Amino acid sequence: MEGTTAQLAAGIAMAFATLGPGIGIGLLTSGATQAIARQPEASGEVRTVFIIGLALAEALALYAFVIAIILIFVA
Repeated sequence: MEGTTAQLAAGIAMAFATLGPGIGIGLLTSGATQAIARQPEASGEVRTVFIIGLALAEALALYAFVIAIILIFVA
C-alpha cells in the first residue's frame, strides 16, 4: 500500500511541478518572439537571454522529475 501512495505522490508532484515551467516557457517564447519582431537588429541579444531563461525554467522540471523518482524508489 505504501508503494502506491509514493507513486501517487510522485505523479502529483510531477503534474504540479511541470505546470509552472510549462507556463513560463510559453510566456518566455512569446516575449522573445514579440521582441525580435519589434526589433530584429537586437535578435542576438534577445536570443541569448531567451536561451538562458529557457534553461532555468527547464531545470525546474528536471528537479521535479528527480524528486518524483526519489519518492517512487526511496519512500
